[in-house]
Amino acid sequence: MTAPGSTARRVLPRVLLLNGTVGAGKTTTADAIGALLRERGLPHAVVDLDALRRVWPAPSDDRFNGALLARNLAAVARNAWDAGADRLVLAGVAETVEDRSALEEAVAETIVTCRLVVTASELRRRLLVRHGPGAERDWHLDRAEELDAVLDGADVHDHVVSVDGDDRGRVATAVLDAVGWGPPVR
Repeated sequence: MTAPGSTARRVLPRVLLLNGTVGAGKTTTADAIGALLRERGLPHAVVDLDALRRVWPAPSDDRFNGALLARNLAAVARNAWDAGADRLVLAGVAETVEDRSALEEAVAETIVTCRLVVTASELRRRLLVRHGPGAERDWHLDRAEELDAVLDGADVHDHVVSVDGDDRGRVATAVLDAVGWGPPVR
């Protein structure tokens, strides 16, 4: 424990999870954060968790392929650390404390989470632009509402950043500032 008034540096988690409902901008923000970290010369990796779980069909008892995600993330994180990454930016969803713990176990690090929130009207607009008419669009619209409600009641977020009306660079900077990964003090 650090004594009051101590000048010891606070150790920040090396892993950031951008959490939020479908359409909130997790992947877009992760890519923008990666660009900012690159500009600052900070070794990192950006991982879209959906890509690590995308196998069909999912087991009937694991709707979103969480077990596969954990195995794949463990390998990707290990390889990123071995390749010299100092930070890991994850874009995905943790609905529960157990989900967050599984991700922490997979990366072998403590995770700081930042939920990206967007108004219902903006979320709907984004999903209508992203998905043409049909079953996939309808699924995403339904899932966005369902997941937003789940995340409202979840105790997994360290920080929350609104993404309405802001460009990706501003959102990325706001997230980095919120989690303590902003520019170093010189």
